Amino acid sequence: MAYSGGADSTALLHAAASQFPGRVNAIHVHHGLQTAADDFVRHCETACAAIGVPLHVVQVQAKNASGESPEDAARKARYRALADQALALGISTVALAQHADDQVETLLLALSRGAGVAGLAGMPARFERFGVSFVRPLLGVGAQAIRDGLDAQGIAYISDPTNQNLGYTRNKIRHRLLPALAEVFPQYRETFARSARNMALAQEALAQAAMQLIATVGQPPKITALQGFPRASQGNLLRHWLKTDFGVTGSEAQMNELLDQIADCTTRGKGIRIKLATGFVERRGDVLAYLH
Repeated sequence: MAYSGGADSTALLHAAASQFPGRVNAIHVHHGLQTAADDFVRHCETACAAIGVPLHVVQVQAKNASGESPEDAARKARYRALADQALALGISTVALAQHADDQVETLLLALSRGAGVAGLAGMPARFERFGVSFVRPLLGVGAQAIRDGLDAQGIAYISDPTNQNLGYTRNKIRHRLLPALAEVFPQYRETFARSARNMALAQEALAQAAMQLIATVGQPPKITALQGFPRASQGNLLRHWLKTDFGVTGSEAQMNELLDQIADCTTRGKGIRIKLATGFVERRGDVLAYLH
């Protein structure tokens, strides 16, 4: 399991060690982004030794690419490091400690960005990445309940000072928006989680519809075959194709422009070329291609 030393992962560590004695390994990712990072490692070593859980510390250098936030770069590096270490240990499943408040923050961020069904599905309880299954068993538990439980048992955990930095949007949501939501909608954690589950079901249905359409249109998509379907179905197929095959997602404006160009592509000499994410969608003969 992933163990940062914070309250959430500490609660998960103790729960996992209790339920699966002798079968749990803790992986701590050392980003080196804070001066206190070495202190975090020492705390994790002490905590794991106290309950007999092996700790594996992995150091990463998370440099963000152009147009990528430092937080996104750190997250990608963290998942890769967790997966690589798990596979090296012969472990196929890594538990993560995101909880109900994290899910609410994710949904609010998705709403602020104008996300579609996929974004509003929030964080899945289980997903595959880098050859490893990641699970989030605490998505139904609130942050305060986690801390109250640890405090009641006298279990120590790290309070990350960056969690108080309101320069981060998530911290603004946590400290300013969630208290207001709790006052107006006391059950917001449960209702937001229900909405996320409903969106996840809708996204699964869209993915299945896209795969059925691909069987007719082909992969890569054949332009004339694609034109025989409604615009909404074309967009769903193209989003699925781009995300599944290339790991990219186009903006609303980019996708609308792509669909417009496909509709106008009525002669053999008509080209298609549109910037999308980090590459281009182009016409190559009778089909579409994505070029990085």
